[in-house]
Amino acid sequence: MKTYNGMSATDLPGACWRKSTISNSQGACVELAKLSNGEFAVRNSRHPDGPALIYNQAEIAALIAGVKLGEFDDLLN
Repeated sequence: MKTYNGMSATDLPGACWRKSTISNSQGACVELAKLSNGEFAVRNSRHPDGPALIYNQAEIAALIAGVKLGEFDDLLN
């Protein structure tokens, strides 16, 4: 399967979407799925049929590491 940024999330068969357990109940969440080819997809939970962004493992690892280090905390202020 060829993946690309902006493809419909519904075109990712077998994607098991996950979101944080601390996401709010209004559906304002970001969901991630690991794809069978080793890439990762990200979508907006309010638009599950909408576009997905595709990232490789190194990109997702860098994002998660930065979040854990608090590098994006200032965006919430």
